[in-house]
Parts: sequence; structure tokens; C-alpha cells
Amino acid sequence: MADYAIFELGDVVLQSRQTIRGAQLAYKTYGTLNAAKDNVIVYPTWYSGQHYENEWLIGPGKALDPEQYFIIVPNMFGNGLSSSPSNTPAPFNGPRFPKVTAYDNVMQQHRLVTEKFGIERIKLVTGWSMGALQTFHWGALFPDMVERILPFQGSAKCSRHNFVFLEGVKAALQADAAFADGFYTAPPQRGLRAAARVYAGWGLSQTFYRSEGDLRRLGYASLEDFLVGFWEGWLLAKDANNLLAMLWTWQNGDISNNPLYGGDYAKALGAIKAKAIVMPASTDLYFPPEDSAIEVSHMPNAELRIVETDWGHFAGGPGTSPDDIAVLDAALKELLAA
Repeated sequence: MADYAIFELGDVVLQSRQTIRGAQLAYKTYGTLNAAKDNVIVYPTWYSGQHYENEWLIGPGKALDPEQYFIIVPNMFGNGLSSSPSNTPAPFNGPRFPKVTAYDNVMQQHRLVTEKFGIERIKLVTGWSMGALQTFHWGALFPDMVERILPFQGSAKCSRHNFVFLEGVKAALQADAAFADGFYTAPPQRGLRAAARVYAGWGLSQTFYRSEGDLRRLGYASLEDFLVGFWEGWLLAKDANNLLAMLWTWQNGDISNNPLYGGDYAKALGAIKAKAIVMPASTDLYFPPEDSAIEVSHMPNAELRIVETDWGHFAGGPGTSPDDIAVLDAALKELLAA
């Protein structure tokens, strides 16, 4: 039985001038909305992730405490629960699924928050990776609504270096003959495994791989054991067209690419009124601290706080690094108390 709800959006015309017909936004809530409707946290999902893969940061005694806050986790388009290539009827299924931007995602999430729940103020928006991309968008698109943001291990715009990394993931996946230009009849396993191996070289740092102790602590006896068990195991559970749909969203992420800011990146960042802590990981190969420093330099009420870690991008991942999670949770508590 599904542990999430569906918000019916109707036909949604996207920035790409394509339409998701009968669009659906899957979401889950944690906690209770108070009478003043001022205890709201929005926590978007990440690349390939679904709401349950956000739950490692939610719980009693944690910053995202459902006994204190009403936490909304909206599932990103393309993740297999909200409208996606894998669950959309023909002819817009599979590789014909419309191109969706982060702006499209956040605009529909805003409808959920306002139309379904009647919420006018959001205490905090936070998220990891593509969740951070959406967090930046929330701050810029609704500056008078969002009081605080904490994007971690993510960016307001996909950098050219990050774009190139994703080209490698995409090429590996599509090179499998079984992929059949997206019209596959069975999962393109070779492509998924190849894409996972490309991902493996970027998700964690050089320092992490230098130490075999971390692999053993995660339950893997060797590097090959880890590459197959952790990385290939992760992507083999996903639908290839869903992955490519979200990859397009990632590559085309840009906080300023919308009618409000017309491509002016500095203006979009400067419009974020929310009190912000931007938290990159010191060894993140996707989103290096230098990129975050540029973002913070344009934000009027933001602090750059670098997480010193060997875990690279996955310092903010779904429960993989307890020490880094403790640092993140403390920062969230500090921000919520501010």
C-alpha cells in the first residue's frame, strides 16, 4: 500500500513548451500542520531519490522533528512516483516524456503547498544535491514566503564541469544496445551498470577511496565488491528513462532561467531574502566549495559553511556518513532557532 499521497495538477505546460497531461505530484507529509500554519518545512527529493530516501534526516530529536514541524517532501518529476517516463501513458511515455526544469518542479510544489494546505509562510526549505537546486529556486521564486534555506551539496545552477560529468553518465547508459533509443522492452542492464561505474568515480572523494577502512565499515570486502554492491545495485533499481529525464532537469538547472529573472544569475541570487546557510562538502567533485562561495557572494543574508569531510558528494547522502549528518543536523537546528 502506498505511503504517499497524490496531488492532481491537471495539464501542466512546462518551460520547454511541452505539456504533462493529467500531471501528478506525489508527496508525503510528516508531523502536523499547526493552527497558525507557521511550522512548515519543505524538503525536496534528489536525483533518482524518492521521499522515503529523504527520511534519514527526519525524526524525533532531529532538526526535522515531526513532533514540532510539518514536513512536506514533494517527489521530483521523473522519479517514478510523480509524473515520470515510467508511469505516463503513451504517447508521452518513455523517451517522449516532456522536458522538465527545476523551475517547473518548484512552481508545481508551490501549488501543492498553497492550494492543498493553504500555507503562506515556510519556515525552512532544505535539500541535498538536486534537492539543493530546488531549495535555491524556492528562495528566489518566493522570497517573501520562504524564511530560511539550507541547500547542502548542491548548486543554484549546473556548472559546465558538472554538465560534462553528466554527459559521461548519459553516454554510458545510452551506449547499451538494449537501450534502443529509450524504447527498451527490458531494463538496459549493461548501460545501467556502466553509468553506475561512471558515477562511482565522482560520488566519493579520492581520499575516501584511498582508505579501505571506509569500504569495510560499509560492509564491502573490496573495491570491486563496493562498485557492484553499492553503485551498480543503486542504479539497477532505477528506470533508465526516469534517470535521463531527471538528468536533463539537472543539466538545465538554473535559478535565473525564468520570466522573473530573465537569465540574470546574480539578480536571482540577490533576490533571496531568506536567512541562509549554504553547505558544500570540502571534497565534493560535483559542487566544489568555490562554486558555493560565488553563490553566497551574491546572497544578502547567507553564510558559507564548508563541511570538512572525505565523503565527497555523499557527505549529504542518504544516511551514509553519520559524522557529517551530525554536522548537518546541528546547522539545521541552529538555522531554525535563529
